[in-house]
Amino acid sequence: MSAPIDAARRLRRPSWRDGRLLVGVLILMASVALGARIVAAADRTVPVYAAASALVPGERLTPDRLTRVDVALGAASSTYLAAGAALPEGAVVVREVRPGELVPVAALARAEDAARTPVMVSVSADSARVLVTGSVVDVWVNDKQAGSGSPVYGTPRRLIQSAPVGRVPGADEGRLTGLGTAGVQVQVPNGDVERLIAAMDQGAKITLVPVAGSAQRDR
Repeated sequence: MSAPIDAARRLRRPSWRDGRLLVGVLILMASVALGARIVAAADRTVPVYAAASALVPGERLTPDRLTRVDVALGAASSTYLAAGAALPEGAVVVREVRPGELVPVAALARAEDAARTPVMVSVSADSARVLVTGSVVDVWVNDKQAGSGSPVYGTPRRLIQSAPVGRVPGADEGRLTGLGTAGVQVQVPNGDVERLIAAMDQGAKITLVPVAGSAQRDR
């Protein structure tokens, strides 16, 4: 008689008094609740600023240079410029931010800490064609040798390292040809402005060499 009784017990419908059933239901409910919290957290977005166009070190940050975007950043949201509050007063860009890129708080500083001056540098038009607003360049100088009838230059030396390009008149509008010379506005550290201007006044040849990985225009 024991075999039929055991079979009947196995086929009996589980009741709420069955501990295994209660544990299974609790695990299922906990999994559903946890999944809902994860999905809700992933869908929670915050408003931050992105660059509407290239932001160049040395320029003052103004609202027209920014666009608001809503993104899910989680704990990283505090590292980007929040769009819900006023812009930091007198903020200046200290690091290149490309168009569409979120603006890191670390890319901004007070004006007194930025310490750069825009200087217009004359270079060959062909080399200027590859530069865009936001390019980063090393400034190389070839000093003109004294006492020579025709221009003779010495060994080039790097005068300034990693200087941002503020503007490339003509190239930014697509009007620059490869002939002659062109002016490029470079954001020069204040401590190097005097040396650069002195080199240009003495007829030195200036070459702007793009830093690897910085923004450039396709030839």
